[in-house]
Amino acid sequence: MKIREIEVLDAEPFLKLLCEVENSNNMLFNPGERSTTIEKQINIIQSIKNDPRSTFLVAEKEDRLIGYIGIMAGDLQRTKHIGRIVCGVSEQSRGLGIGTKLFQEVFNWIEGKYFTRLELTVLVTNSVAIKLYEKMGFIKEGKKIDSLLIDDQFVDEWYMYKRV
Repeated sequence: MKIREIEVLDAEPFLKLLCEVENSNNMLFNPGERSTTIEKQINIIQSIKNDPRSTFLVAEKEDRLIGYIGIMAGDLQRTKHIGRIVCGVSEQSRGLGIGTKLFQEVFNWIEGKYFTRLELTVLVTNSVAIKLYEKMGFIKEGKKIDSLLIDDQFVDEWYMYKRV
């Protein structure tokens, strides 16, 4: 398995991976809700690549994308030290340590940059992801009550953070 920065040529397979991960019903988008076109995805990737404080790393095995982690930085003076994390691993690749490796690589990527805090949110029901995040040093900071409506039921999210 290889972990590398995303490239524009990854737009189509990355979009497929995003949709696959969203089918888990543990992400912000509902399964099938994402309407991003390949052209829009290319623009998103180009925008991220042009931002020196944001990146998406992808895990690739046998020429197939199997996981991703992204970090996005804000532009405001008061919050530019914060990196917002999103990540996902394809269903058939879960439990193989890919999430851990993606986090280790993004931690390496932020070295020397101006981050002092990383943040993410996770459904309170996603115990596998919570266990990974805690293993990677994230701490539950607070609960966002009824933050998402999933299958006609309100679901809470944990806000988690890590000092770096």
